[in-house]
Amino acid sequence: MLTDTHCHLDYNKFDSDRAEVIQRANDSGLIRMLVPGLQHKSSREAVRLAESNPSVYAAVGFHPTDLEEFSESTFQQVKDLASRPKVVAIGEIGIDYYWIKDNDKRAFQREILKRQLQFAREINKPVIIHMREENDAWFGDASVDLLKILKEWQSTLQSPLANKPGVLHSFNGNLETAENALALNFYIGVTGPVTYKNAQKNRDLIQQLPLDKLLIETDSPFLTPVPHRGGRNEPAYVRHIADKIAEIHSKSPAEIAAITTANAARLFAWGD
Repeated sequence: MLTDTHCHLDYNKFDSDRAEVIQRANDSGLIRMLVPGLQHKSSREAVRLAESNPSVYAAVGFHPTDLEEFSESTFQQVKDLASRPKVVAIGEIGIDYYWIKDNDKRAFQREILKRQLQFAREINKPVIIHMREENDAWFGDASVDLLKILKEWQSTLQSPLANKPGVLHSFNGNLETAENALALNFYIGVTGPVTYKNAQKNRDLIQQLPLDKLLIETDSPFLTPVPHRGGRNEPAYVRHIADKIAEIHSKSPAEIAAITTANAARLFAWGD
């Protein structure tokens, strides 16, 4: 029983065989897949996929590199989608200093993140957070700015959201950043790079994090894990991430599948 808490099944790379991809995931033991939105259009498609497939759920929001079409009107469209029964989170939202270099655009990212966090608080849904540093650094301004915003926001929350405010998706920061996020009750998302030969620092980090705070994600169609690296990623491959975490923590794959699936159910409250 596995759960992929982050897969972009709405991407055109799945246009030719999307139904088969979902079926392969189900056949390989996945009981749930979560498709996050990147702006109002992909959020709408994520909801459509969720409402068409029993094992698929959706999140809605504006990604920090997809803010060109952000307006009061498009934000209202996302807000309207958030009330649909299979929408379990606000996301993918956050800060990206890898692609965005301009200081004014970075400030705009932070402003829109705060607005989306406020909306998540209003509707009592967790958030899916994107964070990427300039030059893919291990630590930098993105981590500092994001944690400052999340700490201020988390301090305004009430239970139960305060106890499970969200996840730092595809985490690629250092241990200090992870520990600060954990102190705010956030979960940490683990993706395919943990399986790469040159990613020992990722494995060392995961070894130091508590299992009850880990989620597994493919980020399909990106970040394909070994042994499929080089090809298109898909939710069925989430088992390779679970297997690697099992190896790191000296657990069985079945134990990691059960733990991470329970973690996802606790965060996203999607029931049995």
